[in-house]
Amino acid sequence: MEAGEEPLLLAELKPGRPHQFDWKSSCETWSVAFSPDGSWFAWSQGHCIVKLIPWPLEEQFIPKGFEAKSRSSKNETKGRGSPKEKTLDCGQIVWGLAFSPWPSPPSRKLWARHHPQVPDVSCLVLATGLNDGQIKIWEVQTGLLLLNLSGHQDVVRDLSFTPSGSLILVSASRDKTLRIWDLNKHGKQIQVLSGHLQWVYCCSISPDCSMLCSAAGEKSVFLWSMRSYTLIRKLEGHQSSVVSCDFSPDSALLVTASYDTNVIMWDPYTGERLRSLQTRDGHVQFWTAPRVLSSLKHLCRKALRSFLTTYQVLALPIPKKMKEFLTYRTF
Repeated sequence: MEAGEEPLLLAELKPGRPHQFDWKSSCETWSVAFSPDGSWFAWSQGHCIVKLIPWPLEEQFIPKGFEAKSRSSKNETKGRGSPKEKTLDCGQIVWGLAFSPWPSPPSRKLWARHHPQVPDVSCLVLATGLNDGQIKIWEVQTGLLLLNLSGHQDVVRDLSFTPSGSLILVSASRDKTLRIWDLNKHGKQIQVLSGHLQWVYCCSISPDCSMLCSAAGEKSVFLWSMRSYTLIRKLEGHQSSVVSCDFSPDSALLVTASYDTNVIMWDPYTGERLRSLQTRDGHVQFWTAPRVLSSLKHLCRKALRSFLTTYQVLALPIPKKMKEFLTYRTF
């Protein structure tokens, strides 16, 4: 966007007004998610309904007078076989949404063996976390309900699939636990992670699938091993409840956000606090990447950190300044 240019509304979706199930759920938006390839948009409307909408949107959702150049090439490829909008009736208010990544070939074969009614080419699934603690797994292409996962005793607040495509799902709940499910084994529950004293708001799996971070209504966040399903460490530094967490694409950084209005950047391998961003005025801020950093240096660091831990970098026979750069001590 150029300086002085007014922000432009690209599209707007408005929830309908179906039969009101209870006083809490009517014309609302509770949760949204994009599929990994950007071809589907999932929208929980607060009244037990999830809309699965093909992306980019059809013309009726685009404001008049707006012409999106980026849409033209995608629209040209749409033909008679283009996907249609689907409505998933989950029976309960839907708090959490998560699309699976596209499974790897071995996972596809296992999935096809357990679910022969599902075509091998249509293995993108959507997990929905419900108000009663249930998790429902849907096949995106057809809108079919595939699995119903039971175990949580309260609201499922968040869901996260392993990025590797192995169809391992992590769920976070108000019952103060996280649960690990294997969809390749008919949704078998393979582990329960306990230790939080408050509702678990958020869970995030590192892109290299080695770590899991969970945030509850507590001042600390928990970092778990995705290999042994044991607690690695607690990260302490916030002054109020931590409600959100996420990893960088190379798994070398972890960012947490809290009601104390601070965002903290951590080294998940050492537990060291690297940066703290304060937004005490309640504004939403967008930060640009440092312009002094060359793109080649950034790509080299990202590539190296995708398979080297902080300790492995520190053990390399390289200059100190290079180690500081590769471990994000300098930017």
